[in-house]
Amino acid sequence: MSGFVDEAQIHVKAGNGGAGAVSFRREAHVSKGGPDGGDGGRGGDVWLVATTNQASLLAFRDHPHRRAGHGTHGQGKQRHGADGADVEVPVPAGTVVRGRGGDVLADLATPGDRVLVAQGGRGGRGNARFLTNRRRAPGFAEQGEPGEEHWLDMELKLMADVALVGFPNAGKSTLISRISAARPKIADYPFTTLAPHLGVVRMGGGDYGTEFVVADVPGLVEGAAEGRGLGHRFLRHVERARVLVVLVDLASVEGRSPEDQERILLDELRRYREGLLDRPRLVVGSKADVAEATVGPTLRISAVTGLGIPDLLGRIATLVDEARHAEPVAAGSPVVLRPAGEGIEVVRAEDGSFEVLGRDALRAVALSDLTDDDAVDYMAGRLRRLGVDRALARAGAREGDSVRLGDLTFVYHRDGHDEPRDDAASTRRPAAERKRARRGDSGQDP
Repeated sequence: MSGFVDEAQIHVKAGNGGAGAVSFRREAHVSKGGPDGGDGGRGGDVWLVATTNQASLLAFRDHPHRRAGHGTHGQGKQRHGADGADVEVPVPAGTVVRGRGGDVLADLATPGDRVLVAQGGRGGRGNARFLTNRRRAPGFAEQGEPGEEHWLDMELKLMADVALVGFPNAGKSTLISRISAARPKIADYPFTTLAPHLGVVRMGGGDYGTEFVVADVPGLVEGAAEGRGLGHRFLRHVERARVLVVLVDLASVEGRSPEDQERILLDELRRYREGLLDRPRLVVGSKADVAEATVGPTLRISAVTGLGIPDLLGRIATLVDEARHAEPVAAGSPVVLRPAGEGIEVVRAEDGSFEVLGRDALRAVALSDLTDDDAVDYMAGRLRRLGVDRALARAGAREGDSVRLGDLTFVYHRDGHDEPRDDAASTRRPAAERKRARRGDSGQDP
């Protein structure tokens, strides 16, 4: 299986939300029709879904990008835009999804498990949504929110009932080719197998037959638990196995005794993950047809001649059946959602400026048309209601400090009126106050 890939990266891009429409009724004999702009559609989400139809992460090696559909824009006459199509990306069961910082987002161990990895942007509201008794003709609408976009790391840990563990050239590939339809590369030199292989073993027939999956794990070397010889990449495929079959070479050309092989292999498993030694296991001597020594495990096989194979399969089937019955019954495949950031958080940068974090605050900026004065006023009021001013004050912001909120940069003032910077869009004073300032009057009655 030269195309087997157990590590890959994926770039996910959720759909952007559609923009709301700015529109007014235009009908005969209606001189001043009210606002009737429709809302934009929601952007599509990107989900990863565990399935048994995928055997490796090969599909992501050369084509890592997955994109969801964009929401369409709203139109006049209260016509709302259509939502973007969601995308479900199939991945092999046993895939672990990590963020770029290494944090685990989901472990898709069971077929049907799914995780939301990129959330679509919200559609912007049309100007009809902003109609109030004081704002009779709103001339602005919300923009569509951009969908989430990021890179993720994926790691596949094979789902198998039995894992064959042994030193290179111990006969694992020959054994799995004997007991199943798997056809790995077989040769008389070490590290012939560089990628794990799966084989399905069927015993008996009808409704009373037994079936289990065997994984041929590439050969381990001493020091594998520390990563020597790609040990970590090989050992992770042992983690999910119910039963371990430790294969020791009775005719080792390196002169290593079966007892030493067993001791070293078990020690590597223990150092990699302590609980692995608590799994049911069999220690089996291979190449019994050419071995001269009589020491070693009592269970001795020859994958070439078939010596001891029926006895081995019977014992494995018994251990697998016992392990399956000992496992708790799952209540169903859970839907794993990546938690969204809540609340408002203010952090201070090294240059002394402040940055406001929090999905609600960032969304308020992303949806606003910063080129329209009325839209900026509405956004400023929305940020105050979210508690951004209070959060900045608690964080120690002072008069004149620079504040960043997404693509927005403004100068902080304690009275709540934030003056725009020359180098970026920002929240501003109310539109009526700016108009009075341009006229040169105070706005007060004489």
